[in-house]
Amino acid sequence: MTNTVKLVPEQPLSCTKETSLTKEQQIELYRYLKLTRMFDEKTVMLKRQAKLTGGVFTSLGQEATAVGTAFALEPQDFIAPLIRDIGAVFVKGILPRTIFLQYMGRGAAPSRATDVQFHFADLEKGFVGPISHLGDMIPVMTGILLASRMKKENRVAVAYIGEGASSTGAFHEGVNFAAVQKLPLITIIENNGYAYSTPTRGQAACGNFVEKAVGYGIKGLSVDGNDVIACYEIMKEAVDYARSGNGSVLIEAHTYRRKGHAEHDNQSYVPDGEIAWWAEHNDPVARYEKYLAECGIVSQSEMGNVAAELKTLLDTEAEWAERQPEPLAESAAYEVFDNSVVPPAFKRRILEK
Repeated sequence: MTNTVKLVPEQPLSCTKETSLTKEQQIELYRYLKLTRMFDEKTVMLKRQAKLTGGVFTSLGQEATAVGTAFALEPQDFIAPLIRDIGAVFVKGILPRTIFLQYMGRGAAPSRATDVQFHFADLEKGFVGPISHLGDMIPVMTGILLASRMKKENRVAVAYIGEGASSTGAFHEGVNFAAVQKLPLITIIENNGYAYSTPTRGQAACGNFVEKAVGYGIKGLSVDGNDVIACYEIMKEAVDYARSGNGSVLIEAHTYRRKGHAEHDNQSYVPDGEIAWWAEHNDPVARYEKYLAECGIVSQSEMGNVAAELKTLLDTEAEWAERQPEPLAESAAYEVFDNSVVPPAFKRRILEK
């Protein structure tokens, strides 16, 4: 088998593994990890039932990177996730029903059905949805951090990107600016093997993307992106470093995307056997479940209870979202054109419906 990505043998989590997480935090981490996996499974099912609009993008195989890194943040910190970072969105407090509203194109969705998935923002929760996956969110995060500096806020910001986005000008300009200004920006390169269909070797000549940190004079860290505890610990180190005034950090998380760019992508560009290898040897959820059971943190029966609870939650959230009304046609022009001439009473009636 000719591989386009490096096949890294599974490194089992050990009970002797050092972590600053308490037992309760490790259990909470598991709930977010399992929620992320089950939410993706739910959306795929709803898509096949023709209940969702637009494309469906899953994070199958790389959930640990988003969940583990976001778990190390504080409430005031900001994130700019990618479409495969829904785990980070949940950690920041966005509810599944909100994403279901987006996917189902309901009028009560944050975007009012003008976009799908989590292409919206919740500034109170420190969340800015993606406007682009090509590094454009990095400059957005630098702007947030500049404003925070002026307001003397103790805040860090995180921009998630794929390895392909590190080839863009927006990546260079954003990371370089943050480095020069010593902004507490953490850029996470999720090296999942493919930039859509382009393999990693077609994106950079360097051996590892973390090496790019040297050129910007910032701290570079590398982590096993399928080890949720390692992702938490490396992010905690990065957050402490950046928040202390030392400047920016670049993290490369080594992971793998076991689904196509979206449900319509059949992954014909992937060599035979590669996806199955990762599923068998390096699944982030299975690795963490094995660790929790062997270390006596969560039993198999307790994991089953968690799965049952989450299934009930997701079913309830999806059913609630499906019952919500679709948007009125008149609302399509809101926040696009100048609606200042719309009579207040008429606009109020439209919004109330």
